[in-house]
Amino acid sequence: LTGLAVVARRPALAVKIDNHPDARPQTGLNLADVVYEELVEGGITRYIAIFHTNDASPIGPIRSGRTSDLELLANLNSALFASSGGNDGVLAALRQANLVSVIEARVPTAYFRDNSREAPHNLYTRTKSLWAADPGTAGQPPPYFVFRKEGVPSTSGRVVAGVTVRIGNDRVTYRWNGKGWRRSVNGNEEIDASGAALAPPNVIIQFSQYGVSAADSDSPEVVVTGTAEAWVLTDGRLIDGSWSRPARTAVARFLGPDGADIRLTPGATWIALPKTGAASVLG
Repeated sequence: LTGLAVVARRPALAVKIDNHPDARPQTGLNLADVVYEELVEGGITRYIAIFHTNDASPIGPIRSGRTSDLELLANLNSALFASSGGNDGVLAALRQANLVSVIEARVPTAYFRDNSREAPHNLYTRTKSLWAADPGTAGQPPPYFVFRKEGVPSTSGRVVAGVTVRIGNDRVTYRWNGKGWRRSVNGNEEIDASGAALAPPNVIIQFSQYGVSAADSDSPEVVVTGTAEAWVLTDGRLIDGSWSRPARTAVARFLGPDGADIRLTPGATWIALPKTGAASVLG
């Protein structure tokens, strides 16, 4: 998932993480290989943090799942899926999904509350506990992106200062700092609970359409198949391209203007899922 050497042979672990203002700063995001930011109801976003390379302890705050999660993660070869639960419709869909459930109700001993924070923004877990809960049916993840070799600079696209993207109510900015894309929300630079900046080496703006979830008419569900515009931020550059995913179980490809796979910097990748047109370039 990162283009770096795989240390442990294990399934991918997808964890649903709160992004309500009261949940910040979160714990564990900087150790994830891939982070999706998706729209949920009320104009709020949540994260799906996918772990494979690193262990993280703790991770959170953990919140409930949505049917968008099941769509986005269907291509990870039966990954482990962790959340605080979901409504009846989401849970019914999860039982049929290409995922292995390690939600709180299935593995209650893997979760705990931090009483120094207000509920519901205080549920946490650990990767070690969740990987230990694998019943043996989760599979190894497929290669998720195409990467350059370590130390090889990108020559594609154009040099930019960063981008601003709106997902729901939040205005998120990713600004190049020489090593990664420093994230801020509504003008406030974001950190994790350790005080470290959120600044992944790769950011993909995957412009998407949203339908309505069958589990809740107030809940949006992202459309994950098809082809649409994508902006890829890597090595201080913006590559205007497209994404293509012909089926739910297929890995999305991110293609440059020449139709070739865009090569990312080895390391973590954050994927924002805004509606079409909801982004602008900084410089």
